[in-house]
Amino acid sequence: MSTLRKKAKVKKKHRETEPSGIRLCFLLQDWEDAYNVGGMFRIADGCGAEELIMTGRTPIPPNPMIGVTSLGQHRRIPFRTFEKHTEAAETLIAEGWTLVAVEISDNAIPYRDFDYPAQTCLVLGNEGAGIYQALSKLATHTVYIPMRGKGRSLNVTVAAGIVAFEVIRPIASKPDQSHS
Repeated sequence: MSTLRKKAKVKKKHRETEPSGIRLCFLLQDWEDAYNVGGMFRIADGCGAEELIMTGRTPIPPNPMIGVTSLGQHRRIPFRTFEKHTEAAETLIAEGWTLVAVEISDNAIPYRDFDYPAQTCLVLGNEGAGIYQALSKLATHTVYIPMRGKGRSLNVTVAAGIVAFEVIRPIASKPDQSHS
């Protein structure tokens, strides 16, 4: 058996079969690093997200650095671009998406303790500045990843992956939240 066939069987064997019932997309606000954008395309594909929404100066395909880290997923995952962050957010809200900011803030709750809406758009801020205040105000909820070390946060794509896979985890495998 060739290596390719072995990989194909492994891929099929490890595919998620229980749907979470949640639709997911991502809003990338003013990202600077094209490698991060490429990684985000891979995360979006891996968790079955519907699309990426890029705002401001976020690099977009066909930027060659995106292709390096996306491993071709930038050709599979739909994306939209908006110059203004708030315009993107207002459009998503009008389309029925609930904006959930992934950010460290006073009103944020741990990402595992949140009951994600049926149409969740994870808002991910600029790598250095985080989510701008005008966009943050349009997010209905804010979640954060508790940190154990001295660092304040994770790389934006790492954080996106952690939260995204919690969002889509099948309901049956999530802890009972009624005892909170």
